[in-house]
Amino acid sequence: MDARNGIGGSLAGLDLRAEIDRLRKERNAVILAHYYQKPELQDLADFVGDSLDLSRKAAETDADVIAFCGVRFMAETAKILSPDKIVVLPDMNAGCSLEDSCPPDQFAAFRAQHPDHIALTYINCSVEVKALSDIIVTSSSAEKILSQIPLDQKIIFGPDRNLGGYLTRTLGREMLLWPGVCIVHEAFSETELLKLRAQHPGAPVAAHPECPPHILDHADYVGSTRGILDFAKSFPGQTLIVATEPHIIHQMEKALPEKNFIGAPGADGNCNCNICPYMALNNMEKLYLALRDLNPRIEIEEGMRLKAKKSLDRMLEMASATVGQGDLGPVPAVGGDPRKGD
Repeated sequence: MDARNGIGGSLAGLDLRAEIDRLRKERNAVILAHYYQKPELQDLADFVGDSLDLSRKAAETDADVIAFCGVRFMAETAKILSPDKIVVLPDMNAGCSLEDSCPPDQFAAFRAQHPDHIALTYINCSVEVKALSDIIVTSSSAEKILSQIPLDQKIIFGPDRNLGGYLTRTLGREMLLWPGVCIVHEAFSETELLKLRAQHPGAPVAAHPECPPHILDHADYVGSTRGILDFAKSFPGQTLIVATEPHIIHQMEKALPEKNFIGAPGADGNCNCNICPYMALNNMEKLYLALRDLNPRIEIEEGMRLKAKKSLDRMLEMASATVGQGDLGPVPAVGGDPRKGD
């Protein structure tokens, strides 16, 4: 059996939590976990949060090693912001369907076909695509950044067509959308969501803007993972339906054990199909091995890193106060002011 994959072998009988804590101290490491990670990884992390917010927090530490329990583009972002730190990812196969949907060579060719457009690119992309972009955005910063771009400036938005479409509908800003989607958020079923709402009358729906329009149309709140978590802490009712990757519910239940949080269902009537298969690749065994061996390690050529950092820096200059806050606000009323809720 291959112990490196966390399957049996030499790892049998190890107290993984204790060993991870030992290595954390020995390596002077900071452990980051995205909200979509398994609960046991969230519970041992030094910081739990959204991807960019985690990378910025790690950059502010004096750690020598960053262990990023997330997906590859997140660990790359940590390396972009902390080039002198060792950055490890428990499983290098932990990718992202949005990143996969936007190969750098195709994105470069697309940009060349539209030289009068700037590229406003969602952070869920590879370091190479970041380097080809003008401004990186997060779901929490996109609105503020768009408001600063002249109305006559043409924009390419990628790789998430759902987030781009949501911004177009709410802000009235036409953009040329790259046709990528998140497979997790695409899996939600409108029919099953309506059934769930009928079972829990009055329960609001909080949704991530990576969801398709037919899901967002039924949402009472739309925001990033951090924004959804904050909404969960502030809504007045007892039950909340959550339309994003269901592992975020772990943080909600820890903060508000008296409330009821239900993952929005997929086409099979449950939320299991909405567990991110890439995030799920990370586990305790692989985290232990990554800290033990300082591998798999994220390496980025310096010229590429600086090009990618330029687009990230532009975002932070334009909207640094919004990073990690995650509030895109309520869904607009049909025919109403696009910036106000129902």
